[in-house]
Amino acid sequence: MSEQDPTPGTVARGSADDPSVLVADDHPLWLSALERDLTGRGLRVVATAADGPTTVRRARATRPDVLVLDLNLPGMRGDEVCRAIGDLPTRVLILSASGEQHDVLAAIKAGATGYLVKSASAEEIVAAVLATARGEAVFTPGLAGLVLGEFRRMASEPEAEPEPAKGARPIPELTDRETEVLRLVATGMSYKEIAAELFLSHRTVQNHVQNTLGKLHLHNRVELVRFALARGLEDEPGA
Repeated sequence: MSEQDPTPGTVARGSADDPSVLVADDHPLWLSALERDLTGRGLRVVATAADGPTTVRRARATRPDVLVLDLNLPGMRGDEVCRAIGDLPTRVLILSASGEQHDVLAAIKAGATGYLVKSASAEEIVAAVLATARGEAVFTPGLAGLVLGEFRRMASEPEAEPEPAKGARPIPELTDRETEVLRLVATGMSYKEIAAELFLSHRTVQNHVQNTLGKLHLHNRVELVRFALARGLEDEPGA
């Protein structure tokens, strides 16, 4: 793959089953191997980058479905890259050598969808990229509980939104179904699990989540889960 910048304005959007991917890592051998693994399994790697500023520039040029991002990039850290492209529709999967709590939480708070450590197999990475393209949160085993625990802590802080008045509908902007989906998102369930729980299609769950984000003026799953936990939705019975 050429290291030249893609043509400005080039949009490489695909579908959830055929996502376009940008890969960013500052280790040439790892970057080359990861690109080879992804393309060898049918994924479209539209660009690569070896530092933070280049990653941001190429993400804006290609607008990929998924950015597979190392945390420790020269020029800008991975969490800084996440914030810099927060206005793009691109979903971010962190792939890092670090599984430290502060690194994981910094990335997720910055807007990353999921987090894998580099000990993951090629098959696990490919599956994670596809899941990320579908809007699912993917974590190395053990990290999902850490993230959900942090969301709960954040929701209990004084700045969290107050509980609605007793007897009032929890979120007037949302339909009953959207509220139900939001409640399950707050429990840490994946979109696939929510679809099975509510006897809905995966696409319908995705649509409900996107509608909810728009109605609540939120930007990503991190903000959505924090909102839901602040409202105590994860403790409410299903509709």
